[in-house]
Amino acid sequence: RSPFASLLALDLFVINTLSSHTHTQVPPRCDGTEAFRTSEAQGRAYLRGTENVLPPLLVSPAMETADEERPRMDQETALELVKKGATLLLLDVPQNTLLGIDTQMFSVGPMFKGIKMIPPGPHFIYYSPTNRYGNEFSPIIGFFIFMSPSEVVVLKWHPEEEHLIKLSEEEEGRYCKAVRHLEFDHHLGPYALDHYGEWKQLSNCITKNTIEKIEPIGGEITLAYEANLIDTVMKTPAEEKLAEQFRNINYSRPLDESCRKGCYYTSIPRVLKDKGIPRGELTTMNLDKTQLLETILMKDFGGAEDLLLGELQFAFIAFLMGQSLQAFYQWKSLVSLLLNCTEAPFQTRTQLFSKFIRVIYYQLRQGFHKDNGSRSSGDQSLSLSLDDSWFSKDTFLHHLCKDFISLVEQAPVVDGDLLSWTRKLKCLLETTFGWDFEDSMQDNYENDEFSPIIVFPNDVNSGEA
Repeated sequence: RSPFASLLALDLFVINTLSSHTHTQVPPRCDGTEAFRTSEAQGRAYLRGTENVLPPLLVSPAMETADEERPRMDQETALELVKKGATLLLLDVPQNTLLGIDTQMFSVGPMFKGIKMIPPGPHFIYYSPTNRYGNEFSPIIGFFIFMSPSEVVVLKWHPEEEHLIKLSEEEEGRYCKAVRHLEFDHHLGPYALDHYGEWKQLSNCITKNTIEKIEPIGGEITLAYEANLIDTVMKTPAEEKLAEQFRNINYSRPLDESCRKGCYYTSIPRVLKDKGIPRGELTTMNLDKTQLLETILMKDFGGAEDLLLGELQFAFIAFLMGQSLQAFYQWKSLVSLLLNCTEAPFQTRTQLFSKFIRVIYYQLRQGFHKDNGSRSSGDQSLSLSLDDSWFSKDTFLHHLCKDFISLVEQAPVVDGDLLSWTRKLKCLLETTFGWDFEDSMQDNYENDEFSPIIVFPNDVNSGEA
């Protein structure tokens, strides 16, 4: 199973080819031929006529958003997006490369030169070339981009380094002019506007400033430079299985770890240890992370709640589509911080928590599902699948959601929006994941690194966070 097929409802497209068995690397000019056509047959995407060289991308029906649940776009809004849509021109991308934008994934054919009609705003581009046999992939490389109305972004494939690079300002200007004169129009696949609503649900808090603040030097996010994280971070049994899958990935070219780069995420201490604070007060602060949340909001986000939610969405997308372990651990830290607050949801940050529960509701609805065991033995495509262990009671998310949902439902006074979205989240977790929130709140805490922390005198003297 494709990593993203296991995690996210992806639109799968296939590239139209000039003939049924062409293997041309450079897309020839062919006026009047559409760049893409949709394929839903058997949940697989193939390059037409060359099915033998492209590994299947299985999409679990459980991950696909039903038509009646998909956010609707009125005709006027769609027309406006067509007029003001941006263009991503991608030159010389090798055939069979897997390439995605937001919740849509493509397999590249000989005519492909990019994507048009892209709505203004934040987007995530990710890709992975395959070898000639289609059974080994280079690490996924992804990057965020914030596109302005009618903007043209031009990138070119570097064959030796196997990634997209920027052009000189003069060369880029010539290509931008050609795009605006529609010289590349027949080689550009249209952005699927009917799925734009799903992407907005995952990225509505991400701004240009969010991207510029967090993105690594050079902008590229890739697992290839995160191998050190696999064995240095505490993991639940489910996460250990995920790490093992990462260790077993075979790449089509050696990894150059000398170029290791990482995102600039906000530091989130898991345990507060301060010699200047009495241990009783420290225990209270670790049981209720409200004060830590306030400190982080004011220090790192200037009090802007949406900026924190933007980082939460950035990390989730970078993990889900970019396969970044660093992003997963940041998402886990932020979710744990917020779900461990008992005062803020009802007194100081009610609006933040209403938005937060809504954010993770859409993340979990679109991103995760149970492994139905449909992965074939011969499927060696990129990524990872989240099997049933992710939905057992040893996951950090199960414990924290259970306590938070109980806290909200039993509160004598609670905001209506917060209660409504909390109930929606509970229903999602019970129906999709099969979680039972009626069990004892103490179940499995002994193995949960994110359960409440009691700070003893020796802990206080051991250091600070």
